Amino acid sequence: MKSKVLKSGKLNVRILNELLQRYCKGHERLLVGPRIGEDAAAIDMGERVLIVATDPITFTTNEIGYYSVMVNANDVATTGAEPRWYSVTILLPGTGGTRGLVDSIFQQTHKACEELGVSLIGGHTEITHGLDRPILVGQMIGEVQKEALITTGGAKPGDLILLSKGICIEGTSIIAREREGDLCSRGIPVDLVERAGRFLFDPGISVVEEARLAFQTGRVHSMHDVTEGGLADGLHELSIAAGVEIEVEKDRIPIYEESRVLCEAFGLNPLGVIASGALLITAPPGETEKILDRAHQHGVAMTMIGRVQAAGPPSVTMVTSTGYEQVPYFDRDEVARIF
Repeated sequence: MKSKVLKSGKLNVRILNELLQRYCKGHERLLVGPRIGEDAAAIDMGERVLIVATDPITFTTNEIGYYSVMVNANDVATTGAEPRWYSVTILLPGTGGTRGLVDSIFQQTHKACEELGVSLIGGHTEITHGLDRPILVGQMIGEVQKEALITTGGAKPGDLILLSKGICIEGTSIIAREREGDLCSRGIPVDLVERAGRFLFDPGISVVEEARLAFQTGRVHSMHDVTEGGLADGLHELSIAAGVEIEVEKDRIPIYEESRVLCEAFGLNPLGVIASGALLITAPPGETEKILDRAHQHGVAMTMIGRVQAAGPPSVTMVTSTGYEQVPYFDRDEVARIF
């Protein structure tokens, strides 16, 4: 019997969970290992915990070095840790892999590391047969006090759910940068496409600032970086990791006008568009008020979008103007449909 060919994008969550259960062994110093919804490992180092995260950049080639540093730092920051050390594997295409290309990747990487106060500590570079574009696989390491460690699975019934900035930030930038010509030919104003392309930097794909703000302000139960599969998959991952039922309100979910226009142009569901730059936070109601107030004082956009209803079979429900509907899980990020 022929094996079914897997679609591009994240590995199906059911397949991944089965593989993790079968092959991943624990260790006495491993506080957080490979689990659905957890994007970083936590290793006991005594009073402190070492946080290790890894993520590839495959959707885009524009500013790929900057992307890689930021998305890996995000995974570390969601644990309450400070991103400190970064290594990267740079795979260059066998054709078109010029000195100028690799120099620009190093410049982008350096710029992002400088912004976050992170040290580039090593990695690997290679010209790879069969690639038609560069691919980066980054690894970020950070540290946090053991008693302060935060996990995605820490969400508790009664928590309110906060979302920083808005959805589709990374996806908006990718669409604008990779499909600029198509967008303009569809009659979308050039200035809107240019603004969308700058979403990489403004509002930006980093969530390190808002993670620090929340961590330092209130008693946070969980944080989760919204990436592939967008807000929808981020909520499902949080629900699975914590074993809880989640309810969100559609009208409260913030989306930028540029994101809405670009998603409509290609018929993409914004809930399933890659969304680095948005951070999910859950905390008790009194603590969320502190976090929202502090965010407002620092000019950081943050919105309460829902609540953790109860412990139980993982589920994500959305309240709409017409009633309730189940939030879909996207096996393949919506942005992949345009490539």
